[in-house]
Amino acid sequence: MSFTLQINGEKWRTHLRAVTNALTSASGSSPVPVIKGNGYGLGQELLGATAMDLGADTIAVGTVFEIESVVDVTRGDIVVLQPFDPRDASAALQWSGISEKFYAGRVIRTVASPQALTDLVSGTKSVRIILEARSSMVRFGFTESELIGALRNPEIRAALATGRIFVEGIAIHLPIERSAPNSHAVEVMRWAGLWERETAVWEGHSPPAPVIWVSHCSDSELATIRDSVSELIVRARVGTRLWLGNRSALSASGTVLAVHPVSEGVKVGYRQRGAGKNATLVVVSGGTAHGIGLSAPSPTTSLRQRVTSFGIGALDAAGRAMSPFSIGGKQRWFAEPPHQHVSMLWLNNESVLPRVGDQVRAEVRFTISRFDSVILV
Repeated sequence: MSFTLQINGEKWRTHLRAVTNALTSASGSSPVPVIKGNGYGLGQELLGATAMDLGADTIAVGTVFEIESVVDVTRGDIVVLQPFDPRDASAALQWSGISEKFYAGRVIRTVASPQALTDLVSGTKSVRIILEARSSMVRFGFTESELIGALRNPEIRAALATGRIFVEGIAIHLPIERSAPNSHAVEVMRWAGLWERETAVWEGHSPPAPVIWVSHCSDSELATIRDSVSELIVRARVGTRLWLGNRSALSASGTVLAVHPVSEGVKVGYRQRGAGKNATLVVVSGGTAHGIGLSAPSPTTSLRQRVTSFGIGALDAAGRAMSPFSIGGKQRWFAEPPHQHVSMLWLNNESVLPRVGDQVRAEVRFTISRFDSVILV
């Protein structure tokens, strides 16, 4: 009962090297592979080991809970993207044990609020941090005035001077959409200018690092940023483009588990839905536990997208839903909503039926997919 991801190793590695080289050339520094969540469907351990093969000196994970998944298969620094906040009780408890771990010196936490920074300043352990700016995403981050105030705060300056805090730069997490051509570069350069002004006059030991960490910038935007902020090191964080940028190298499939020709009107499944004329029921591995049938809200910004969403909603309301599985070159309907580990599909008037053990291709969203087996060939 296996739901499988097969990776064409040659295609995938060629793509990875191309993206790495392009980002290095554009930014002037090696990119920072992002290895978060389900490891983009490929698994965090595989991505961690692959990042090392690519020569990465730093990786990024989503949360403090994900560090353990990559620490043994990677070298160098591990940036935690989810901002540290002592008011998040579960995460704070996890963070409290990090300083005792053998890898504590490798971990860099993101700090996005004055409250969180104050909490770290009052601590006794030495920590490495990145300060996150509030970008046009308006999700987390310091405002300009908050950032200036933090860098000029005597207690924070003292914490840096004594080595209780090491500021490894400023981060700008940008939206995917752009408000105007080159708007990402303009936004990053504005924050970079502020960072340069505030850190250039720094006196004492352990000044904030001249590094700016960015995400969702194109190669041309990175080159523009690099040329305009020559005093800063630009580190580009990359996830989807790197790991999933060549979908032809990735093939998801379920195994055919049963094939049942059924008479018209015969009821099947948990919901006992009736079969149509000349129907065949095909059971394949891959269900909700694997991410089949799950989806995030769609960004329906255009009229066409809204009409499509309305049509899909109407079909769902009528008890019909298209599966991600294709048999004989055609995408097939669910017989009913997918089960936890299997899906039931309808075939009608087929001259050639699949056999038990055949692989059925599935078009999936990798960031919500969980595979029983990942095969690198």
